[in-house]
Amino acid sequence: MSPLNDQLDPPFEIIEPEHWRGPVLFNSPHSGRVYPHEFLRCSRLDLPTLRRSEDSFVDDLAQGVVVHGYPLMRAHFPRCYVDVNREPYELDPRMFEGRLPSFANTRSMRVAGGLGTIARVVGDAQEIYDQRISVDDALRRIESLYKPYHRALRRLFTKVHREFGAAMLVDCHSMPSSTGPRDERPRADVVLGDRYGTSCVAVVSEVVETTLRARGYAVSRNKPYAGGFITEHYGNPAAGLHAIQIEFNRGLYMDERRFERSEGFGRVAADLEIVAERLADIPLEELRPYRAAAE
Repeated sequence: MSPLNDQLDPPFEIIEPEHWRGPVLFNSPHSGRVYPHEFLRCSRLDLPTLRRSEDSFVDDLAQGVVVHGYPLMRAHFPRCYVDVNREPYELDPRMFEGRLPSFANTRSMRVAGGLGTIARVVGDAQEIYDQRISVDDALRRIESLYKPYHRALRRLFTKVHREFGAAMLVDCHSMPSSTGPRDERPRADVVLGDRYGTSCVAVVSEVVETTLRARGYAVSRNKPYAGGFITEHYGNPAAGLHAIQIEFNRGLYMDERRFERSEGFGRVAADLEIVAERLADIPLEELRPYRAAAE
């Protein structure tokens, strides 16, 4: 077994409830905090700086939904090592030693911003590497981590759909409380992304937004985050498959400088459990394929 496999064993996990209550599953793809030793050695940044790209503790926020009857999938590897909320081959050729495959997407907006499948930057555009990395290394990360993660997530989503006739994927993320030291504008507490109404039927977004507003949160929709690759590619309302992204303001539940939970953690976790219950209460006929196709 390679050192990488030893460190990331397992690279992700699915926590299933003893009894499934409804067609809801939760995913935390960016909360991984196991940093491979080789990656740390080749990074020009220290660990606290790398961790700024984490959705720290989001998997822990969501873990309470399992006892209510809803599965949770979470990554253990960090997003700055490989980002599963991207296309499989969104790669910046300037980063690599060697030739990328011809099918690589080298021109996406995310690649231009340094945030492809293998990230070039973290935080406020700080370069991760001080030299090029090998194409083989990038492809190995994709084959050993990215693809198995998506195979497992797709199987879980299909399992829920088969069991209930419809499925709702809640993709959980976090955002910094500000975009930088000069940003004095207050961010929303929660941003919901439904790809402008294309990744789920309207009732899914409405239930989440109404529930969170009733709990006292300032909620915005699709701005500045409309949902990433997972929301866009797993959401297919006409087939009874619904996906919504939730971004929590980190200031609600953690100390962003110390990477520690704050007093607000318990409240956010409890409110996410309420969101799960409200989603499960949506009548299945409003979620199944024939209903979505008729809208």
